[in-house]
Amino acid sequence: MSDEGLRRLAERHWAALEAQPATGEHRLRVSQFPFMTDQGSLAAAVDHEGHRHLLVPMDSHRKIRSGLDGPVLYLRKRPLEDRDTYQTYADLACLRNDVNDLFTGLCVDVLSTVEKSPENPVKSLYRVLDRWKALFQTQGPGLSPEQIAGLFAELLVLRKLLQRDPSAHRLWLGPRGHRHDFSTGTTAIEVKAGTSANGRRPRIHGLDQLEAPVDGSLCLAWYTLHRTTASSEGIGFVDLIQQAVQRCDDESSLLGLLAEAGYRHIEADRYRDARFTVVEEKWYRVGPDFPGLTSSAMLAAGLSVSLMDVEYTIDLSGDTAGALTPDETLRVINRVVQESP
Repeated sequence: MSDEGLRRLAERHWAALEAQPATGEHRLRVSQFPFMTDQGSLAAAVDHEGHRHLLVPMDSHRKIRSGLDGPVLYLRKRPLEDRDTYQTYADLACLRNDVNDLFTGLCVDVLSTVEKSPENPVKSLYRVLDRWKALFQTQGPGLSPEQIAGLFAELLVLRKLLQRDPSAHRLWLGPRGHRHDFSTGTTAIEVKAGTSANGRRPRIHGLDQLEAPVDGSLCLAWYTLHRTTASSEGIGFVDLIQQAVQRCDDESSLLGLLAEAGYRHIEADRYRDARFTVVEEKWYRVGPDFPGLTSSAMLAAGLSVSLMDVEYTIDLSGDTAGALTPDETLRVINRVVQESP
C-alpha cells in the first residue's frame, strides 16, 4: 500500500476510535490494522485522554527499549486482553495532540516498514524510530532571528516549487550544506533575505556561492521581510512550514530537511509568534556583470586562489545587472521543476 493510502487508513482508524466514548482511565479503544506479522496484527488505539497510540505486536518475553518516555513520545510494553485473546504490544503513544500530523507520518513509516518485513515488527519499529530521532530532539538553542528569516525565505521558494511538483523538496539542498539552496545540477537558486529597510544587501558565504553549476545557470532570489506580531498580518513561520509539509509527497523527508536546517517540528511553539510580511521579492540572474567574488573570476584575472572562509556583502539596492521580470522569474521556477530528476 502507498504511503498516502496508509495515511488515510490510519486516520480513519483513529477518527473512528475518537468518535467512541472514553472508557476507564487505564483502558484503550483499539482497532486492528489489516497487517498480520509473525507476532500478530498491528493496531491503532486511543486512550481516555484522547492521545493516539500505535500498537506493535511483540513476544511477551521480550524487553522493550528504554529512553523514550516523553514529553512527546512514550514507548512501553503493554499487554492487552479481551474475551478471546491476550497479546503483548510495544505501545508507541503521542502525548501531544498538536503534533498528531507528525505522529501519523511516523506511524505510516512504521506500517510501511513492517509491511515489507513482517517477521520482526518491533525491530522495524526501532529502525523507524532511529531514522526519526533527530526530529524529536529538543536540545539546542533554537534558530536566531536571522536564521528564521533566512529559512522563511527559502520556504517561500520551496512553496513555489511544491505548488508545481510535490516532490520538489528533493531540490532543496541548502540544509545539507550544498553551496546553493536549490539545484537540479544544471539550474541553481540561491536565496537571501533581509529584514532591514536599508536596501538589498545579501551576505555571501564563500567563493563558490555565486558560482553557477558547470554549464548551467544560477539565480539569486532576494526577499525583504518585515517581522510583525499582528496575527492578522503576514504569514506565520510555522504556518508556512505546515503548508510545505501538506503539499509535499514525502513528509518525513521534508521534516528531516527542516531538522537539518535547525527547525524541529516538536519545537513549533517556540516559533508561533514569528510572522513576516514580504515587502519585496526580487530575482537576479547571476552572470559576469553581477557583483560578486568567485574563484573562477579570480583565476580569469590571473590571481591565485588561496583565500579561505571568505564572507562579504554585496549591494543590490540600485539597478543591478541581471534583474529578472516577474515573467522571467516564473520561467526560471518552471524550468527548475522540469529539470527535476
